[in-house]
Amino acid sequence: MPVLTEQPSMGDVLKYEVNPNYTRETVTLLAGASYPVGAVLGRITASGRYRMATSGGTDGAQTAIAVLLYPVNALLADAVGVVVARGPAIVSKAGLAYDPTVDDAAKITTKLGQLAAVGIIPRDSA
Repeated sequence: MPVLTEQPSMGDVLKYEVNPNYTRETVTLLAGASYPVGAVLGRITASGRYRMATSGGTDGAQTAIAVLLYPVNALLADAVGVVVARGPAIVSKAGLAYDPTVDDAAKITTKLGQLAAVGIIPRDSA
């Protein structure tokens, strides 16, 4: 019997939000990547486009400010995505996806704190 594997969904990441009309935004994701559900995003100051929040840099994307709710393929061109951009909202820590530069517990803790600063509260269980 084959084993079926279900892809992560918004319900694996977003556990609570006060009102989708308030907490969500439609944003433009920078080309060159395939963004998974739960991607922790930062905004590039100069262009206003979003990409995975990095652990360093000076373009603005080093600060986590949003979480992607649906997968987006932006490999060839900029693409539109729906994010939770402000709280009150609760997300599952286990459902979050990070840029490869966010590669240790201290960097992850920093990103979680940045999300909390905009009202997106990461929890172990919700």
